[in-house]
Formats: sequence, structure tokens, C-alpha cells
Amino acid sequence: MNVLVLNSGSSSVKFQLIETSTELIEKDADRKLASGLIERLGSEAIITFKVEGQPPHKSTAAIRDHKLAIDKIIKWLVAKETNIPGIKTLKDIHAVGHRVVHGGEKFSGSVMIDERVIRQLEECIELAPLHNPANLKGIYAVNELFGPGIPQCGVFDTAFHHTLPEHAYLYAIPYQLYVRHKIRRYGFHGTSHRYIAYRYRVINNLKREDVNIITLHLGNGASACAIQGGNSVDTSMGLTPLEGLIMGTRSGDVDPAIIQFLTAKEGYSVADVESILNKQSGLLGISGLTNELRELLSEASEHEDRRAKLAIDMFCYRIKKYVGAYLACAGKVDAIVFTGGIGENAYQIRKKVCENMEHLGIKLDEKKNESLERGKEGLVSTSDSKVKVYVIPTNEELLIARDTARCAENVLHANNSDV
Repeated sequence: MNVLVLNSGSSSVKFQLIETSTELIEKDADRKLASGLIERLGSEAIITFKVEGQPPHKSTAAIRDHKLAIDKIIKWLVAKETNIPGIKTLKDIHAVGHRVVHGGEKFSGSVMIDERVIRQLEECIELAPLHNPANLKGIYAVNELFGPGIPQCGVFDTAFHHTLPEHAYLYAIPYQLYVRHKIRRYGFHGTSHRYIAYRYRVINNLKREDVNIITLHLGNGASACAIQGGNSVDTSMGLTPLEGLIMGTRSGDVDPAIIQFLTAKEGYSVADVESILNKQSGLLGISGLTNELRELLSEASEHEDRRAKLAIDMFCYRIKKYVGAYLACAGKVDAIVFTGGIGENAYQIRKKVCENMEHLGIKLDEKKNESLERGKEGLVSTSDSKVKVYVIPTNEELLIARDTARCAENVLHANNSDV
């Protein structure tokens, strides 16, 4: 089965075409056939398409919306000159899997998309007004371009965290506000955390119930997750992706009284402050330079920029605090796993996070850590470290493709117990 995986953002569409099926999953023989990204929708879009094993093809074009972007992707995939093995017509794309950011309390696992599911997703828009509308645009576009017959599957960032216990997901606000409005911790990056838990299990030949780890998904968005017995039991993001770790442009944890304080002192509206916390804070706000961690590391190293260094220090300190909290609360922890663009590639960040944590059983092997090849998985702790430290590249698209294949073949368990 050839599955088109779509990640529709507010101004972009990212995709992969993956050959998979329940039979291939069992053999771990899935195959990525093509991938790409169209960004800056609504203006002169930047297009990057790539057939696996070949150099990427880059171009620009005026692309107004998600439907036109997905139409361009489809036409490229089936074009004769693209020459993807097994792909000649639209019928050779057998199903579409969508990344959906927020499933609220409605979706605890991946589901086939029908009219009822679409209505429920529309009801979740108020929980993720920046993300879910774009995800829905991708679904609407596929319905129009492929016709209603193609199987579509929704895979939710929040689903993996449905196993959080009540004491971890509730906020200490009047309980009736939760009952009325479902204000609670939902968590995000669940697809990534779930994949890492699976991959850690495979590497160590474990049963699912024996996976007791802390996963750190570190990129422009960042979150921590405590996993016990293969289930998420706590995570740093909350009702929205704003809570928790410091991120590229998001503040992470702040005193909520800051909102009222800024409205009084600066004359901002609540929406203004929310925008500042989401889009002008984090690494960008602290450094005043950029939200790109790689650039900040360069500025701190080459130019000794004080605020770049401060941003890095604060970023790592917040991660360390969450690791410490989860070590205290989660119970048995066998390993800490770094993933995401920063977690996988920035050895300096892994070193700084793990510094002075020997008393907690965490000992980083600096040589292994620094020499690990970019994009590769590996153990980077010392042989006598009680808590192991791993780097495992995430693969959310593969997980979405696999869930879509299972959905289409009517064998997906509601709790997504496997990958």
C-alpha cells in the first residue's frame, strides 16, 4: 500500500509517500518513496521535492492555498518524468494519512476520517485555532482532489497522552471549568514520543510494558514526556503547545499573571500578549537574534554573544528541570532519549542538559556524544551510567503511514498499542 502522509501547516504542506502495509510493518520493511515541502503559501511559494535516492528538486511558484499545494504535490508524484517506482496514476496512491494536532478528549487513537470525524475535528478548532484549521484544509483538499473514495486517516499529536492520570492532566482551577470547557493538559508531539518509545523498545529487545524512559523532543517546538510501561504518564505541553520547555519562539512556562500585568503596563490586548508568548518569545525573545539554535550556538562560540549564551543556558536549564521532575515523579527510569532536530544534532545541548547529573545516575560519555554522526541513533552514556542516554531520530511520518495502513486494513487498535 502506498500512503501519502500530509502535514498541513498554516502556510505550508509537508509530505512523504511511503510504501507500507501490516505485512511490511511486521518485517520492518516499509519504504519511503518520495518527500517534499511547499512553504510560504499565499505568496511565491518555495517548493522542494525529492525522490528517494536522488537529489532534491527546488523551485518557486505562486501557490495560493492548501488545495493548490496538494494538487501540485499529486501531479508531481504521478508525473512520468518523476519516475517513482510503482506510481503511475492517482490510483497508485492508496490512502492518505494526516497529522492532526489536537484531538481533544474525543480521539485517543488514530481513526478513519468520515463526515462524523470531520465534524468532531471542527469542534476541536477552539482548542487549537492555529493548527487544526490548517489540518482540516488538507483533509478537505484530498476529498476534492481524490474524490470521496480514498481512505483517509487522522493521526493525532494528543492521542498518545490520553493515558495521563487525572492528577497529571488536571489544572488546579475550579473543577467545573474542566467539566464545562475541557480545560486540561493534553500534551503534543505524541506521535514523536510514541515512535521513540517504540524504537527504544526495538533497540533493547523489550516488551512494551518494560519501556520506562524520559523522551525529549527538542526542535523549534520542544516537549518532554515521561513514559512508564510504554504509556505517557506526564508531558510538558498543556492545553496548548505553549506550556513547558522554552522553544524557538514560545516562552514555555510563565506566571499567568504576566498577561494582566502587560495589558496594564503596555496597553496590549490579551490576544497581543498571547501572540508575544507564542511568536516573539523563547530563544528569539531572549537572544534578540534568532529562534535557530544552530545560529545561537555559533554566535555564542565565535562572537561570545552574551544573550545568545543566555538563551542557550535558559533552554537547557528548563529541560534539566523537567528531567529532574520526571525522575522524581515517574518511578523507574531506565533511559533519557533525545530526539528532534536539536536533540538529534546538537551534541552541545545534550552535554549541557546532562551536566552535573551524576548524582541522579546520569553519566554522559562526552566522546560518544560528540562523535555521534548527525541523524544516527546511538547510546551516548558511559557503561556505568545507571540511567542510559540515547539519541534516536524521530520518524513521525512513518508512524502516520503505518497507522493509516492499519486503519485502511481495519486492524488498528484504538489505543495505538504498537507502531
